[in-house]
Amino acid sequence: MASQKLTEYERKRLENIKRNEEMVAALKIHSTAATLSAATKRQRTKTYKAGPVKKPKAETPIVIRRSLRTRGMPPDSKGLADDFCENFDKTPKSVSPLKPQSPRVLGPISMKDAFSGDEIESNQVLVGTILSIAKKTQVDVSCKEELNGVNDIKDEIFSGKRTLGSCKSEASESPVKIEKRDPWLESLDLKPENVARIMPGRIMVVKFFPSSTMRMIAAGNKFGNIAFWNVDSKDEKEDIYLYRPHSGPISGILVQQYAMSKIYSSCYDGFIRLMDAEKESFELVHSCDDTVYSLSQQPNNSASLYFGEGRGGLNVWDIRTGKSSKNWILHEDRINTISFNSQNSNIMATCSTDGTACIWDLRSMSTRKPQTLRTVSHNRAVHSAYFSPSGSSLATTSLDDNVGITSGANFEDTSMIYHNNCTGRWISSFRGIWGWDDSYIFIGNMKRGVDVISPAQRRTVMTLQSPEMSAIPCRFDAHPCEVGTLASATSGGQVYLWTPC
Repeated sequence: MASQKLTEYERKRLENIKRNEEMVAALKIHSTAATLSAATKRQRTKTYKAGPVKKPKAETPIVIRRSLRTRGMPPDSKGLADDFCENFDKTPKSVSPLKPQSPRVLGPISMKDAFSGDEIESNQVLVGTILSIAKKTQVDVSCKEELNGVNDIKDEIFSGKRTLGSCKSEASESPVKIEKRDPWLESLDLKPENVARIMPGRIMVVKFFPSSTMRMIAAGNKFGNIAFWNVDSKDEKEDIYLYRPHSGPISGILVQQYAMSKIYSSCYDGFIRLMDAEKESFELVHSCDDTVYSLSQQPNNSASLYFGEGRGGLNVWDIRTGKSSKNWILHEDRINTISFNSQNSNIMATCSTDGTACIWDLRSMSTRKPQTLRTVSHNRAVHSAYFSPSGSSLATTSLDDNVGITSGANFEDTSMIYHNNCTGRWISSFRGIWGWDDSYIFIGNMKRGVDVISPAQRRTVMTLQSPEMSAIPCRFDAHPCEVGTLASATSGGQVYLWTPC
């Protein structure tokens, strides 16, 4: 049957449809829409794998509990005492959702027994990776050469287009003259593949391995877990490893610079352990009844451990003899951080919940009543005190909403920079750290950002922000061998890795 002739209206309609299709094809709308749709699909965040926990069978019948009041009986206690205070010195009965048993073993724990993953073969993968890093890396030469060139970095190395929301400048909020910022700082970015939830719960400590050949991160949480994230791993299923060698909050992690197969960790349970990848075990180094709040070592001295224990005590532990060589009472309350001067390792800084940060000379400290070289006072607890890379300044972070900068030939000059440090109960306290020179301090922001403070300008000059950052960053570490590589950890077990574009 022959087709009927088109009317003028139908012919005009077909011409319009054809013209519109040609216009859409010329603008490439369909291909652009497909590209945008693929780009906006949310990438799944990397996370650790927890082994299944078997529920024990109930051996006794379930009894319905009824209060004394409903049973018409008087109370059997007077309630909480007036001086009741929740304290981390007491280890909770159940500290981890992964393993109910408490690893308070007065002896070594094998890495296999401490492993919390669902595939025990992954433990061997991590051991092999750490041993390979220890053999390849010569940090005493490579790191120093790279860090000495921080001030000589050329603009073109870090040149690149900034991503939307990567940096927020606060220069317009102050009449202070703003100096030109470093190009690498402007280019810092947070990529989706550099975001991972590596462990459950609140992260207390995050540390880079001091390796120039591989980016490996170690972190400890409040449950006694230690996680390792191999950022450069090509296999996403084999890049996060979770262990539980402790029974309480991790207070310190030390990766040995010249023997990265050995990693020290301290805990609120009073234990200090050494993870030895060669022996595949967590060796017990020290145990005490007091809480260990902080852990540190002198630069280029792996024979001694310095740790804060109990109320204001500092202990020096000789690793070779397995005994305490020195101990002092330096503060009226717990010591939160211990830092050593890079130019003179005998100069040490401690900070405390008693509201002070003190600078000491280890060569002139008496046993009975040590005298400080300088005391920096805050109105509330001081959660961190770190020497700058050059050793010429000390940065303190306090709950009184100030970041203190102490400098001068004899550390006689102290200035306070306002910063909101009130994180509340459920978020780890902020601890500002230095970057790769004395130019900037990095610290968490309650608006889910990273504030960059300039000691020279006495103000926050920039805030690093990203849509990928879904939680408040609390604890930080700067990669010792890669300028611009910054790790930030949250109270939800996430780690964000900022890198230059």
